[in-house]
Amino acid sequence: MSKSILQEKSFLFAIRIVKLYKLIIEQKKEFIMSKQVYRSGTAVGALIREAQNAESKMDFIHKLAIAQKECDETLYWLELLKATDYLTENEFESIANDNTELLKMLKSSIITVKQSISKKL
Repeated sequence: MSKSILQEKSFLFAIRIVKLYKLIIEQKKEFIMSKQVYRSGTAVGALIREAQNAESKMDFIHKLAIAQKECDETLYWLELLKATDYLTENEFESIANDNTELLKMLKSSIITVKQSISKKL
């Protein structure tokens, strides 16, 4: 089964998050915020993957909505890491742009599925 663009991008994003986590704990010795960004950042792709096995369209929407919340939470932790000087402006911008792109894709996917459901009613 081929992966969707959303699955591919979320997987690549998770890889970046894991590498960022390793960098922060090894070089900056920060363990709390980095763990939070690791948890929420890798959850996005896992939830998108889980949505592929949803029991219904509503279940699919629900799983994508949770992924959207995790994606937004990840942005919060990235912003906090930048504000506390654990991330440089360049490091932040690069990964935050990927995060924002994923967030937009999730929102768009949710809207599209909701519209397809309402057309059938």
